[in-house]
Amino acid sequence: MVVLATKVYVQGEARRRAMDSLGSIVANQLGELAVTTDVGLRHDDFPSVTVEGPDATVARSVLETEWGAIVPDLVEGETYIGTLEAWDTDGWTLDAGREVRIPVAELGLGPGDATQIVERFGIVQHQRLAFTWGDPPRLADDERDQLFEWQRGTDRVTVNSVTRAEAKRGVDRSGHARDILGIDRLGLLEQQIVCAPETDGPGLLAALGPRLPGQMRCIVTG
Repeated sequence: MVVLATKVYVQGEARRRAMDSLGSIVANQLGELAVTTDVGLRHDDFPSVTVEGPDATVARSVLETEWGAIVPDLVEGETYIGTLEAWDTDGWTLDAGREVRIPVAELGLGPGDATQIVERFGIVQHQRLAFTWGDPPRLADDERDQLFEWQRGTDRVTVNSVTRAEAKRGVDRSGHARDILGIDRLGLLEQQIVCAPETDGPGLLAALGPRLPGQMRCIVTG
């Protein structure tokens, strides 16, 4: 069994749609392998995938590579993925099957307190973030590089509480389909809408606000 490092925190019909979406994504990712899968949900909202069949070992490796895995034990110096559960001026709190507190000094994302950094980098609650375990834990180098990279190029809008298909429908219904380059899946329910070169990120966020539930933040470049 692999516990995926992404959360299903919505409720009701939205929860059912999210689990259906996850089942389809997992099936596509493992489509060439000789396995059967059963997708479930733990009490802490992390989904689990039970894999059986001749290619089960390979399939588990594919899932761990694509999603990251929630594991019972963390090894110093190793990198894992958690979801951003809370933040304050002094640091970020991730959920990686246990609480992981990253002090602001270990974020490595430039000036400002930890709340200002969340806003500057357009990060939303439950976003998946890689960290390196230690005393104290720190944001992983690759994660830091990715966040800086998103501040280059065109504006971006990050949204939570929607699947990629739901985010696309929201963009289409807003009439701004031609104003984006695409939608990147950050997690099952966290998406990043990549603006076209002439598109103003804050303006797109304002247009999408009434059509997409959840939290939205903008990365303004240049």
